[in-house]
Amino acid sequence: MAKKRKPNILIVLIDDLRFDELGICGHPYMKTPHIDRIGHEGAMFTSAFHTTPLCSPNRASILTGQYASRHGIIDNVARDAHSHRLSNYHVILQRLGYETAHVGKWHMGNSGGPRPGYDKWVSFPGHGSIIDPILNIDGDEKKHTGYITDLLNGHAVDFLRQKRDKPFALFFAHKAVHPDAYQAPDGTIDFTDGGYRPAPRHADLYKGAHFPRRPNVLPAAKVVKDKPAWTEALSLRTNEASRKLLDGILAGTDEEIRLRAAMMASVDEGMGDVFKALEDSGELDNTFILFLGDNGYFFGEHGLGPERRFAYEEGIKSPFLIRYPAWFKPGTVNDELVAALDIAPTVIDLAGGKASDRETMQGLSLRPLAKASKPLAKGGKLKGWRKSLMCEYFSENAMPWLIGMSYKAIRTRRYKYIHWTQKSLDGVACDELYDLKKDPYEMHNLMGKRPPRSLVARLRKQLATLVAKSVGL
Repeated sequence: MAKKRKPNILIVLIDDLRFDELGICGHPYMKTPHIDRIGHEGAMFTSAFHTTPLCSPNRASILTGQYASRHGIIDNVARDAHSHRLSNYHVILQRLGYETAHVGKWHMGNSGGPRPGYDKWVSFPGHGSIIDPILNIDGDEKKHTGYITDLLNGHAVDFLRQKRDKPFALFFAHKAVHPDAYQAPDGTIDFTDGGYRPAPRHADLYKGAHFPRRPNVLPAAKVVKDKPAWTEALSLRTNEASRKLLDGILAGTDEEIRLRAAMMASVDEGMGDVFKALEDSGELDNTFILFLGDNGYFFGEHGLGPERRFAYEEGIKSPFLIRYPAWFKPGTVNDELVAALDIAPTVIDLAGGKASDRETMQGLSLRPLAKASKPLAKGGKLKGWRKSLMCEYFSENAMPWLIGMSYKAIRTRRYKYIHWTQKSLDGVACDELYDLKKDPYEMHNLMGKRPPRSLVARLRKQLATLVAKSVGL
């Protein structure tokens, strides 16, 4: 009897992609047929979240299966040395017989050089450049000519087409849809065309299209009435320097949203090439494909944008698509609470790792959700699956207007409670509580309306438990 082959693993990560910025996720005009194919032929998770909605911390959470409180990369500061010491799941996969590769953005530290755990490495320093980027290929760093998404697509497909006698694991992290920023000699930052640069062939794609705004797109004056923690931070955004920056990046405008959609066109073309490579090699159905974003993004909701750091749905919610026929039937829709830190334990589970390989991980393997992909009774939920998750953010010196905006938050199926750890007015905490069933846009903070004490006490207790577990207490 032939020994069953281990599945291949392909994780595709998009920078700054919102939960609704795909065709399958309800975008009104963006066309992403190849990306949508992942969900149509597999599963779409409608309640997937980031535990720290910021680039470096969340990438570290994906690779380690840990909250930022534990892995220690809590902001976007250049932690090059730390990123070499992460308990990266690719190191475990190598030990389990996998050929591993990283293609694309790393951004845990600004160095573009190889990290432990990868047989193949293609990356770039920091955020990289959209046009004619510097690429580091297995330690050789030099400038390349072309559009970065196309270049990364080419390297990913080349890796997938190689003949091998091992299963592979590819972590494919695009720069899109993050904008470019150019710093002039005088220190000013220039966002030409908002910093968003579609491939030249897509420059006019979706021209004139309109993105309907969510009801919670509100001016700062209205936001702070219900969210007092934001009083100081939003007032700091009105100074001349901040306004110039926001205007330069086209924050919250139809043109910003259009340009992001146009940048995704080349990402989707690349996914078409990925599918073709896997089909040609006969490996498609034996490959676990997961597609997500690295954090959310605000288009003016709650007075925020361009921003992604905060625990409102637009910041923490992610598109999350999986194609793997052994686990998910085509068209599966799952609304259980899942998190980006579930990826590492899921991958190790797929690869046949032992419990000891996952002992430092705080996420959950998604395998039980595969068994539950068959229709449950109306209103039924998977017994034993998580009922809540924590989100956290640590304020950054690099963002002066956000100093003091650290939080710990809990998101349950129905409620969200945000504890601002450094914010109070007249000695009273500026915390927020939302009933997501009645108030899905988080416009009515119940903390100012005398919510049931038992509810607040229960959420605070659950959050305290999650905080203690996150640091291993």
